[in-house]
Amino acid sequence: MRLRLALLLVALVTACGTPQEQCIRTATREVRTLDRLIAETETNLARGYTYEEYQVVRHEWTRCDDWVHGTPVRMCFEPVWDTVRRPVAIDPQAEQRKLDGLKARRKALGRQAEAAIAACRAQYPE
Repeated sequence: MRLRLALLLVALVTACGTPQEQCIRTATREVRTLDRLIAETETNLARGYTYEEYQVVRHEWTRCDDWVHGTPVRMCFEPVWDTVRRPVAIDPQAEQRKLDGLKARRKALGRQAEAAIAACRAQYPE
């Protein structure tokens, strides 16, 4: 039992990362977000369309929330929300302008992130 607890604690501490890793992760969060958005926009341009997500409600019979043990079971017709994706046409010129803007912002943030990473390494040497 103690071994399991020790392994769990080691895993939790390791998952958090060193202070330097945490600092670098925080400093590069916006860059990672831009990288994800750039990849998504490039995919949309290559594909020619994007996906739109929206919520759809359906109803299911379930046991009512106010049921008490020992009483007859009551059934309620409860709403359940599902997320649905559907393809949506894009304006290729607008997507290209968006991609160009994202890449320009990524370049600017990349320079700032390099300075922040250097500061993290100086503040938390390993």
